Amino acid sequence: MIITNLFGILPKPLRLKLWACFRRFQGTKGLVIRYALLKTLAVSCGENVAIFSDSFLYSPEKLFVGSNVSIHPMCYIDAAGGIVIGDDVSIAHSVTIMSSEHNFSRSDLNIKDQEIRKLETVIESNVWIGSRAVILAGTKVHTGSVVGAGAVVTKDVPALCVVVGVPAEVKKRRAC
Repeated sequence: MIITNLFGILPKPLRLKLWACFRRFQGTKGLVIRYALLKTLAVSCGENVAIFSDSFLYSPEKLFVGSNVSIHPMCYIDAAGGIVIGDDVSIAHSVTIMSSEHNFSRSDLNIKDQEIRKLETVIESNVWIGSRAVILAGTKVHTGSVVGAGAVVTKDVPALCVVVGVPAEVKKRRAC
């Protein structure tokens, strides 16, 4: 893709600024520009990736994205600790995916002054994450699973399961 090659020759700080500038662009032009930029910023980015407007992707240089992935509007994805998203993943609107968390173990320090822990978060292939779900740092959503709308994933989700609730619990298993 010509636009990807053009973005690729720009210095990384400029590409990151462009990423923020094109966050709100609507329609096909916005989708194409965000995809081309992500191809130059992410560790890897597959084919047919759609990042819709008003999504926030932080630390894209620590993000692995497979093919046939859709990230719908108003998502917040912070890859500071590394995030892997497999193939054929649909991330509905307003989903949060984290790869870092605050440490709060020391009572002699304000929580805001304690270090941030970075933990890789993995979304395997063929996963659907429902609207307003939250995937916390260090968790893994295994292949073929569904995370229900509004669920908060605090621990690994087994393969071929549907999880719902706060915290997310297995509601049912999907047939093989």
